[in-house]
Amino acid sequence: MRAVKMNVLDLFCGAGGFSWGFKKQGFKIVAGIDNFKPCAETFKLNFPEANVILEDIKKVKTSTIKSFKPNIIIGGPPCEPYTPINHKRMKEPLDRLYVDPIGSLVLEFVRFVSDLQPDFFVMENVVQIAEGELKDAIAYEFERVGYKVHFNIIRAEEHGVPSKRARMFISNIKLKLKKERKTNVWQAIGDLPDPREEHSIPNHAYKSIPKRVKRRIHKLRFGKAAVFFGKYSDYVRLHPNKVAPTVRGSSRFIHPFEDRLLTVREHARLMSFPDTFVFTGGFNIQYNQVGEAVPPKVAEKIAEVIKKLMKLG
Repeated sequence: MRAVKMNVLDLFCGAGGFSWGFKKQGFKIVAGIDNFKPCAETFKLNFPEANVILEDIKKVKTSTIKSFKPNIIIGGPPCEPYTPINHKRMKEPLDRLYVDPIGSLVLEFVRFVSDLQPDFFVMENVVQIAEGELKDAIAYEFERVGYKVHFNIIRAEEHGVPSKRARMFISNIKLKLKKERKTNVWQAIGDLPDPREEHSIPNHAYKSIPKRVKRRIHKLRFGKAAVFFGKYSDYVRLHPNKVAPTVRGSSRFIHPFEDRLLTVREHARLMSFPDTFVFTGGFNIQYNQVGEAVPPKVAEKIAEVIKKLMKLG
């Protein structure tokens, strides 16, 4: 029997949360592309078998990727032009895709799909990437290169990830994932030692609270925030028996019972990263890598769907 090719190319790969889920399902991560050196270094550390390309994706020729023989493309173009959190987001939805230079990176994903013609592809972004006329425009862009797409909204907390995260996964297949019981904050981080004590857990280093926030922390109740900006809050004390709010690169959480910030490792646990996954760079870069990733547990379930379809094909 001819072996089924299971080669994955990860565009805008970041630290590699998306790839990690596919690796867990037995796929081969052949390459990752990112233009931020710390992300590329983290990706290479955790996927030593992969070819890591540190470059602006617009400058990467697909002809250089063909030798890696990818038949599956995954990736998450930057979400800033599409998320309502960004107060500079363009007013007209179509401008976010065709005018905004960062938003138009979605079209680079389409270019790779067009040139490499993978068996499967999955592109992740915020739910608002399908807002208004954007949904039809993105569907058109993929249809003109030969693919009908499905817009799949997946909520990470419904799949064992101990933090809320609703994201759009645009793919050439329907993604129906089996739901599982929710995991709360304390189930995820409760067994980790105090980071101020001696231990050998990577990325579990103590980080002091900014002075402007420190005085507000002691009386902070579960679920309450120390800082507010517009409709959004930061430095939330997590409720131990509930799912955490969305983990973002720019946000920080307060430990349920201790007057301290959660460590990078605790943030990673809330995103379903295993402790064996190591993040490089400074503190803020590490937090960003965690918050901008696809939760590995969600990625693994997506990979499982694709693997089943490959076996049926």
